[in-house]
Amino acid sequence: MESLIWVGAAVSAAGLGGLLWCIARVWRARRAKLDDERMRAVLQKVLPINMGALFMSVIGLMLVVIGIFLR
Repeated sequence: MESLIWVGAAVSAAGLGGLLWCIARVWRARRAKLDDERMRAVLQKVLPINMGALFMSVIGLMLVVIGIFLR
């Protein structure tokens, strides 16, 4: 079950990387001072990636907890 912990940690780290990418993308868009329409377009593209990254982080943490319980 130790492998389940490591797989969960890797999935969670990938999700965290996705979240950091989303933060950086929106931050760059804000610094560019885009108009409302272009900012909405950026946010609409980032939102599904953000939700997927958050989902991956949660699933990864759940795998870690399950691996610890089954150990």
